Amino acid sequence: MSNLGKIIKNIFGIVIIVAAIAITVTVYQRYNYNDFTKSVRERDKTIFSRDSEIKYAEADSYKIENQDYNDAMFSEKVTVTPNTPYKITCKVKVENVENQDNVRTGGAHICIDGTTERSVTISGTSDWQEITLLFNSKNRTEVGIGFRLGGYQEMSKGTAWFSDFKMEVGTASNDTNWNMVCFIFPNIDVDVNINGRTEHVSLQMTENDIRDVQTNLGRFQTSIEEISHGKMTVEYETYIIDEPIDTLSYDENNGYYVSDIDVYDQINPYIEQKEYDHIYVAFRMADKQKGNDVLVNDWIGLGGMDYFGIGFSNIRMPDDENNYAYQYHYLFNTFPEEVFIHEFLHTLERNAGELGYEVPALHNYARYGYAEDRLEGLREWYEDYMNQNISYGEEKIGLPAEIYSYRPVHESNFTYSTQIDAFHEPENIIEVIRSLFGRVGRLFSYNKEQVA
Repeated sequence: MSNLGKIIKNIFGIVIIVAAIAITVTVYQRYNYNDFTKSVRERDKTIFSRDSEIKYAEADSYKIENQDYNDAMFSEKVTVTPNTPYKITCKVKVENVENQDNVRTGGAHICIDGTTERSVTISGTSDWQEITLLFNSKNRTEVGIGFRLGGYQEMSKGTAWFSDFKMEVGTASNDTNWNMVCFIFPNIDVDVNINGRTEHVSLQMTENDIRDVQTNLGRFQTSIEEISHGKMTVEYETYIIDEPIDTLSYDENNGYYVSDIDVYDQINPYIEQKEYDHIYVAFRMADKQKGNDVLVNDWIGLGGMDYFGIGFSNIRMPDDENNYAYQYHYLFNTFPEEVFIHEFLHTLERNAGELGYEVPALHNYARYGYAEDRLEGLREWYEDYMNQNISYGEEKIGLPAEIYSYRPVHESNFTYSTQIDAFHEPENIIEVIRSLFGRVGRLFSYNKEQVA
């Protein structure tokens, strides 16, 4: 073969290689989802794709199009260190996102797969904006981070684009001083379903109600330090919200109650301004003197809920204005702040369980030989519970001391953060090829496991 022929052959070979690389890169960019797994609740309602036209940065965006109401997400498993704060951010753009039954909790967001932990949700139509998920790894060593259109219990339709993923690890705080807030809602104005019919309920707190809440928060601040034997302290603020609560949540066990979503619009502007570790919402749900008790169920407080990772509790006023449950009297009630302590302890009880500790159920006091005192209620039980001083055979059980520094994750935990190499997008042809070979290798390993 002549030299010219060899040159032509070499050039042709190079052209073939370049073309193959170009095709590979093009196909990769369009159909590659890196280490993300695609999942849907219902099939044939969602289209996943990489979008090179609508994107925030250089890399193609991740697009979820729910053509009908569905729950869909890209997710990736990442390794985490137990009891460590983490921060996930991304850019999201949405178009015509609607939530089934008009719920406020669905939409485009970041979540931890298999849990209710999530960021704020975005619905409607809006341009690129940043959303953030702050979370503690608890006792986990691996979590699935999801970029979702829908929700844990919700369904959404429309289109969402996700881009610019970032993961950071922060520094846990050892501070045992908890910053709390109580939102007092003097008015409830709702339509509810009672036995198949719609009823309008309008209720108001009295000035005495408001004063009792404020007084008992002060007593709670003192008592929680005393009962915990100084293991934790509390600072608090109160806000009176004049705008009425206009929706209520419902479940079979508790009946109607106030969830985080019912008051999100009213309280979130305050939450965004300061790092709170626990949230109380106080309100009246019945007034028997006026014959209005359709919302009543057998509780005066509800705890163990959360507001984007922050403990969230209900404080309900007594059904009768002449009930002195929240008023101090040396002959009848010397522990009127009990409901605040009880509902907060439900949050600590939940936190301990999530960290892998086995603690007694807060309501099982009788099982361990405790009973309500006429004046002090369950104060003795709470004190032993908070100090791991409940006798159980030859053991002493209760909340571990370290639970008092296990406060919600805040932005302040990331003042000196470290970025983690998660959600990495290949930046050149070498990384593209490595990613392709890695995918083939993982697929081969998966198939071998299935055969075995």
